This record gives sequence, C-alpha cells and structure tokens, in this order.
Amino acid sequence: MKKPIFLTALAALLATPIAIPAALHAAGPAAGEWAIGPIIRGRNYSVNMPLTMSEGRAGPTFTFPGPTRADGHVHYVTAPVQSLEGARRITLRYRIDAAPGVRFVQQETEAPTGTLSLYFQRRGDRWSARTPRHRWYSPAGRDVPLRPGTHTVSISLDEPWIAMMGGNNRDFPSEFRAALAEAHQVGFTFGGDSGRGHGVYATGPARFTVLDFRIE
Repeated sequence: MKKPIFLTALAALLATPIAIPAALHAAGPAAGEWAIGPIIRGRNYSVNMPLTMSEGRAGPTFTFPGPTRADGHVHYVTAPVQSLEGARRITLRYRIDAAPGVRFVQQETEAPTGTLSLYFQRRGDRWSARTPRHRWYSPAGRDVPLRPGTHTVSISLDEPWIAMMGGNNRDFPSEFRAALAEAHQVGFTFGGDSGRGHGVYATGPARFTVLDFRIE
C-alpha cells in the first residue's frame, strides 16, 4: 500500500538536515518541559498531538497536524514558571519549516489565517468563566500570522495584554498584577480571530521549532 502523499512529504521534510549556527540553539525550557494541550478534565484539546515537544537539532520541536481538521490541531504549548513578578518582557524566537504552499488554518472557523500569541496563566485557573482573568494573551494586533521562516515576537509586560473573557490589563490592573505574581504556566498559543488558543492545523508538511525563549 502506498503511503498517503501528506505522510510521504512529511517524512521527507523531517529527514532533511538543516544547518543551524551554534548561536541559534535553543535557550529556555527543554523539550520535555513544553506541554502541548491544554488538558481539561482529562481531554487534550490539542488533538492528535504528543504531550510534549520533541528534542530537535535546533531546539524543541513539534510537527503540525494536518492536512485537515479531522487529522488534528495544536492549541497551547506551555512550560511551568513559578512567578512573573518583576519580569519586564517575554521573547520567543522560533522557526517554521514547511513545504511550499502550506497554509496554517484556524481549526474552528477554517479561516486560512492561523496565528501565534504569547501567553501566561495564573495558578488556580478552572478553565471556565469562574476564572475569567487567569489567562492572558498578546495585546491586540501583536499576535503573529503563521508562515515559514524564522521569526521573533517580543512583548513587554507593560503593554495591554488581553484577558481571556475580554478587556486588557488597563481595564483590570489588579487582576493582571495578581496573575503575574501567581503565574503558573507561560508559553504560546495557536488560533486566530475566533480565539487566541482555539487551535490550528497545517494543510501540508510543517514543523515548529523553538530557537529561543526568554523571560527578562
């Protein structure tokens, strides 16, 4: 039986060695510390994804699911943190390798405009409206369209980060300060207009690699 075209192309992409200067090797959490989820009441919303990133030649990496929504989608990628109190900025440097013509699609709406957002989460989040300001995402306009290449997103914690149920840290300063002080997870999410962490899939072979992740 012939392998599906997607799997054959994916195998070729992952087998292709990529020359990475030593200075670009990943800083930050190790691959096994990056959890892929979220897992809520026993269900992993990142469908058909491993529980953690894998160790790659250039840093922690994962393969985007696809080529259709039914094949899976990735939502949240986070690492544990004790607190963000006193921190000034979060910076992620990453690379996306993809076959020509691959699109990154919002799984919820099928819009071909998947994005990445920086993210942190306060301890005690119940993943419900009971804790509406425990999850914080990149400010409006600071989420990044997914596309091949090497990219850096760096956002000051003084900027207007968005709360899960709407509003930003200008509207809820005390809740934002509490979330920083009691931060439990930090990382990045995949989604789009319908929700920063509502998931994306790739229409062809693609992989994501963390080159550098810093909290300053």
